[in-house]
Amino acid sequence: MSTVAAEIPTTMQAWQVVQPGPVETTTPVEFVQLPVPTPAAGEILVRVLACGVCRTDLHVSEGDLPVHRDHVTPGHEVVGAVAALGDGVTGFELGDRVGVAWLRHTCGQCKYCLSGDENLCPNSRYTGWDAPGGYAEYTTVPAAFAYALPDGYSDIELAPLLCAGIIGYRSLKRAALPEGGVLGIYGFGGSAHLTAQVALAQGARVHVLTRDEQSRQLALDLGCASAAGAYDAPPEPLDSAILFAPVGDLVPVAMRALDRGGTLACAGIYLSDIPELHYEADLFYEKQLRSVTSNTRGDAREFLAFAGAHHLDVDAHPYALADGLQALRDLKAGAFAGAAVLVPDH
Repeated sequence: MSTVAAEIPTTMQAWQVVQPGPVETTTPVEFVQLPVPTPAAGEILVRVLACGVCRTDLHVSEGDLPVHRDHVTPGHEVVGAVAALGDGVTGFELGDRVGVAWLRHTCGQCKYCLSGDENLCPNSRYTGWDAPGGYAEYTTVPAAFAYALPDGYSDIELAPLLCAGIIGYRSLKRAALPEGGVLGIYGFGGSAHLTAQVALAQGARVHVLTRDEQSRQLALDLGCASAAGAYDAPPEPLDSAILFAPVGDLVPVAMRALDRGGTLACAGIYLSDIPELHYEADLFYEKQLRSVTSNTRGDAREFLAFAGAHHLDVDAHPYALADGLQALRDLKAGAFAGAAVLVPDH
């Protein structure tokens, strides 16, 4: 039998992607009234308290990513309270604060899942792309993919941790930063400003390369060693680098900035075309170029535990849920240095 809180309404407000297109010139998303979903067996109904606005939501809304579900509700950085438990759910109680992130389903049976690389599962599905997400007053999540959240953060501060933080953590692992090494970060928004703090806490020296002056100042305020323009050379060779900006032109720039044996990890789910790479200038001396594909649940739990043990300063900018389109427009325009967070008016 499912367990349900008595006060759940029958309808809710939510955003849906109706016609993907540029957010600054079209209206790809609509604010609509929808039925509150019912959790299936093994799922949790979550009353959304806050939902971060991720650049992936922008890619879904603008059509950079192919449509996986018509009229999908975006959003996969969800902090919420358990409102109902589907049949068979254990380990959660009504009212528990939980996190809902990007990865929603893996098969558990393919060679990738069985080897611990569930982020590569061909049957993986994602919140806010394959299933309705958190730009809404309620959403559902399979209990096996819901996360306990660390203390010491507000709902608004926690939301960006659930993708920006997790994928940044995964990217830092993929960048193979040596102990006490030098890290370059290209682009400095919601994910990068959290990743920089993780690297600093681990003893790295961090150089930020980004176009936005406001973001450069935030980087310096957080303790980064330098902050310059995206196409500038860092003040010293980099052991590792992470590309957060979805700009393929920056790949050869970052590769040239690497020291011998260095690694560049491209963090985004979308990247514009990479220009021609020159073997001697860009790849020789055993430099590595790596992509990042989602994350495992292990990555998420490791990062959230790290965030609980090392308090991170989250630069969060709250928006009312009804202002979701404006938040996407502001994200694209670079109107803020950190992360936007939608807050429903329950």
